[in-house]
Amino acid sequence: MTTVTQMKCACENCLCIVSLEDAIQKDGKPYCSEACANGHTSGSGCGHSGCGCS
Repeated sequence: MTTVTQMKCACENCLCIVSLEDAIQKDGKPYCSEACANGHTSGSGCGHSGCGCS
C-alpha cells in the first residue's frame, strides 16, 4: 500500500504541490500558503515562484 505524502494545493488556481506534513490545513484541505487557505482575500498570490494564483 502506498501512502500519499504530497498533494496539489486545494486552491483551484494554484499550481503548487504541497507536502501534507507542511501544508496549512483548512476545512480538511491542504494549502501551500495562508493566502491560498484564506481565499486570497488580500488579492495577493501564494508567492511561490512560477505560480500565478490570486
